[in-house]
Amino acid sequence: MTNSRIKLKKKELVAKDTMAFFWEMPEGFEFKAGQLTHIKLIDPGETDEEGTKRALSFVYAPSENELVTTTRLRDSAFKRELKDLPEGSEVEFDGANGSFTLHKTESTPAVFLIGGIGITPIRSMIAEATNQKTDHDLTLLYSNKTPEDAPFLSDFEDMAKRNPNFTFVPVMTRSNADEWGGERGHIDADLLKRYVSDINKPIYYLSGPGHMVEAMQKMLVEAGVNEDNIRSEEFAGY
Repeated sequence: MTNSRIKLKKKELVAKDTMAFFWEMPEGFEFKAGQLTHIKLIDPGETDEEGTKRALSFVYAPSENELVTTTRLRDSAFKRELKDLPEGSEVEFDGANGSFTLHKTESTPAVFLIGGIGITPIRSMIAEATNQKTDHDLTLLYSNKTPEDAPFLSDFEDMAKRNPNFTFVPVMTRSNADEWGGERGHIDADLLKRYVSDINKPIYYLSGPGHMVEAMQKMLVEAGVNEDNIRSEEFAGY
C-alpha cells in the first residue's frame, strides 16, 4: 500500500505516560491482529535526529473496527509532537505491515511474555481470538512496574472473563504485597511453569523493551524450549 493520510479522531491516556490515538479508518482498509503501521508526521513544528516516522502496532483487533495506536510518551520530538497533535489533524501511514501475528493452528497453545508497551500487538491478537471464539489456549504473562504503568489491564481482565481459554497473569516488578495482591517480581522459569504445564508445547510471543525480550529468549532456551517456537518483536526507544 502506498502512503495515505489518516485523521486523528481522539486521544486518551491509558496508563502513566501512555497515550492511545484513535484514527479514522480508511475505506476498505484491512489488517491482521498483531500487525503494525508506520506513522509519519506532516510538517511537524520540531524534529530531531530520530526523524518524523515511527512503527506503531495496531492495538485493537480487526473485529473491533477501530484504528488505534498507543505509545509511551517520552522526551523525543516525535513523541512531543504526537502528544500535542490536535484532533482532526492528519498523519501519513503506510497500511499494515509485519508478520508478528497469532499462529493459525488452534490446537497449539500460545504463551505471551510481555513487558510494558510491548503489549500493543498482543492486545490486538488476544481480542481477536476472544471475539472470534477461536480454540487457542492463550496465556499472557504481562510485566509492568506498577498497575498504574500497565496499559489495558482492565481490558485483559474483561477478556479473561469472556474467554474460557485465556489465562491472564499480570506481574508487577515494583509493587509491594500491600499494593498488589497478584504476582510480583520478574518473569522467570518458575513463574512460567506455574501457569504452563508443558513448556514445550506452546508457541511463545515475546514483546517489549529489547533487554526484556533478550532475557525472556535466554530464559526459554535455558528451560529447554525449542528456539523455532519463539517469536519476538522488540520495541526500541521506549
